[in-house]
Amino acid sequence: MRYITTVDGETYEVEINSESEITVSGRRLQVDFQSVAGQPVYSLILDGQSYEAYVYPSEQGLDVLLLAQLYHITVEDERQRRLRQASGMQISGWGEFHLKAPMPGLIVAVPVAEGQAVEQGQDLVILESMKMQNELKAPRAGSVSRIRVKPGDSVEQNQILVTLV
Repeated sequence: MRYITTVDGETYEVEINSESEITVSGRRLQVDFQSVAGQPVYSLILDGQSYEAYVYPSEQGLDVLLLAQLYHITVEDERQRRLRQASGMQISGWGEFHLKAPMPGLIVAVPVAEGQAVEQGQDLVILESMKMQNELKAPRAGSVSRIRVKPGDSVEQNQILVTLV
């Protein structure tokens, strides 16, 4: 089956060829993706390279933490995409967006201020979790309408950190 996957605003066509092979925008990749003991932690082996990924459901799709980078991902099959396009709906890009903590941790920095305009990919919050600093970035351009945390705060998974409009 073919899927249309959007990662932080960039679109990829993903086709699942077999249990161990996918094609991403025309490039074949060997893949192994396994859940680790029922946790939101996954072992990902992509073309022989091993990664640890944290995957959490979000309002818009999935949040994936990989190599200390948070990615906002949506996945649609071809039918869903055609229906959405025919109805004129958008996945995201307008309205409020609530940046939520993908895991429990400690706020290290909040390099933005309320009212500040931000660009897609700009750091909103730096969260330390499991001895790693994770840069949580804006999934789209917008304006910071509310900051709910400050450096030194402990946060829980799915706690709202920053709101964009």
